[in-house]
Amino acid sequence: MHARLPNSAGSLLIAAISGRALAAAARRAGYRPLVADFFCDTDTVALAERAMTLPGDLQRGIDGERIIETLRQLAGDDQPVAAVLGSGFERTTETVDEVARHFPLAGNCGAAIRRIKDPQLLAADCAELGIPHPEFRWERPSDPENWVTKTAGGAGGAHIRRAAGENPAAGRYFQRFVAGRSISALFIGDGQAARVVGFSRQWASPAPAAPYRYGGAVRLRRFDRNQAAIIRGWLSGLVRRAGLVGLCSADLIRAPDGYKLIEINPRPGATLDIFDDAGAPLIEAHLCAATGKAYRLPRFADSMASMVTYAAAPIAQFPSIAWPEWTADHQSLGTRLIAGDPVCTVFARGPSADLTRRLIKGQASRLQQQWEGDRT
Repeated sequence: MHARLPNSAGSLLIAAISGRALAAAARRAGYRPLVADFFCDTDTVALAERAMTLPGDLQRGIDGERIIETLRQLAGDDQPVAAVLGSGFERTTETVDEVARHFPLAGNCGAAIRRIKDPQLLAADCAELGIPHPEFRWERPSDPENWVTKTAGGAGGAHIRRAAGENPAAGRYFQRFVAGRSISALFIGDGQAARVVGFSRQWASPAPAAPYRYGGAVRLRRFDRNQAAIIRGWLSGLVRRAGLVGLCSADLIRAPDGYKLIEINPRPGATLDIFDDAGAPLIEAHLCAATGKAYRLPRFADSMASMVTYAAAPIAQFPSIAWPEWTADHQSLGTRLIAGDPVCTVFARGPSADLTRRLIKGQASRLQQQWEGDRT
């Protein structure tokens, strides 16, 4: 099914591992979000017209056999303008197709996701299109210290590990490690070409078992125009190959010898919060791109950052906190957390990327002192 034209009086059906950012974006665009996710954080529930727990869990993934029943219950008597799928569906593309059979899907179909998330096909497409891309292989390399291992269809960085000591496993592949600065490009595809919304610099929040766990991102005020045009050309080539539509993101590394494209995330991603703008809502652009209609992109005069904070140690009962307005994805009072669980997302805005990143790290540190001081 295809999404109907955007209607500011309508509802949007949202399903993702975490749906808060999509729910906030939907509200900014004037839609009523109906949200199914794993967490049902307090602020997600407050943003949503209705919210339900998405069937499945972080270890096993989304339960494709129960999701349609859940989404039908969530929709109720509403006729959503579209279903928007976030993180968690890359490894269950048959579920994406099942959702599309029952609801108007705005975003990529299962075939497009399968193609762009297949590491072997992506490597081949990049080679044919002249896009610099790290070497890929399924078998263990002879110099594993120069490689990382990843899960095909994985997202968020927690699945990435250094290859030394790793053996081949089902669904895992090897990619040559590229040293440099992590850059992300948020873009919108229409099946034929890509329009870049903007670039961000990302950083990891390493954990013992997840050295590349996602930490945060800061929106860049400036980016070299010539390089931006080259990257847009790369992304347009991949959009045509896979038939990508709607909001997507590209992970790149700025290495000493130039940029290399690492992977594509065929869905609204972690940087949605720092690029969305009520004057030109990205959800509206996402829906319009899916239906072949014109849309506007936001323009930015400053920088903005988002950062995930994680529990450094177990917390038996999460304390009561007066959450500042520059936070989201709040843990609920009394929740038991283990070390490494996400606690909240922190935001900051500033005149430059470097200053904004320093500001957000300071804010996150002060907030962490609150729950660590009250930890029981």
